[in-house]
Amino acid sequence: MRKSRKNAEEEAPAEVEPAEAPVPLGPLDVSEVDPDASYVDLGSLLVQPPDGLDLRLQVDEQSGTVMTVLLVAEDGVLEMRAFSSSRGGDLWTEARREIAADTTRRGGTATEQEGAFGPELFCQVPVQGPDGEQLVQPSRVLGHTGPRWFLRATLAGRPALDAEYAAQFEQALRRVAVRRGNEAMPPGEALPLRMPPQATAPAE
Repeated sequence: MRKSRKNAEEEAPAEVEPAEAPVPLGPLDVSEVDPDASYVDLGSLLVQPPDGLDLRLQVDEQSGTVMTVLLVAEDGVLEMRAFSSSRGGDLWTEARREIAADTTRRGGTATEQEGAFGPELFCQVPVQGPDGEQLVQPSRVLGHTGPRWFLRATLAGRPALDAEYAAQFEQALRRVAVRRGNEAMPPGEALPLRMPPQATAPAE
């Protein structure tokens, strides 16, 4: 029996639109960055500071070397530094053991937990307050392994305890890109940072 034109049209397969390429879930390698995106170029780290977080650099006073990158808010800070790693290496497992041991030596505690970026450490370290009182400094230490690099990030203060407050820092961290470079470096060596010239599109 012949099918009517109407039935034939109803049974025709619908056109499928091509799926968009998935957006990389950062932190990113510089090769994954949108070339039209604007970044603050700090050498081994490319950062997009969001509204509400101030970009600051921790600099060694004697040498003038940039040591770490900070995104700072009134009640917390995100500290970041990238390191060289071998392809397929796992610096984060070893680093967690070292950080936990150092925290214990300082009289604090370090608890491993699962976070938005995978295994992380929740640390509490005793510190002296401005008036001499004894306080506890909470922090979350995060790690992310990329192609031949490793990024360590620490959330200190309120974002270590308040998940909602930490969201702005975590979103900023996902937009960070790491530029490893082609230089031969031993695993664990800190990748060089520099003062920013201006916000530009990153070059590989």
